[in-house]
Amino acid sequence: MKRRTLLTGSKKAVNVSIDQGLIQQAKALNINLSAVMEEALQQVVIAEGQQQWLDNHQQSIAAYNQDVEENGVFSDGLRSF
Repeated sequence: MKRRTLLTGSKKAVNVSIDQGLIQQAKALNINLSAVMEEALQQVVIAEGQQQWLDNHQQSIAAYNQDVEENGVFSDGLRSF
C-alpha cells in the first residue's frame, strides 16, 4: 500500500513548547525531534482530514447505504459467488 504523505520538501522553523524532561530524555537517546514531530503531525493531519471528510459526507453515505439496503447493488444478479 502506498504511504500517503503531505510533505512538500520545504521546511519552516516553528516554536513549540515541550516538557523539559522529555526533551532531555529524547536528546539523551539521540532522537531527532524534528523528524518525530513531523511524522506525528502528518499522522494527525491525515486522520483529522479523514474524519472531517466522513463528517461532511455522512448524510450521503447514509442515503447510499439505505438505497443499497432497499434495492441492492447493480451487480447482485451478476455475481457467481
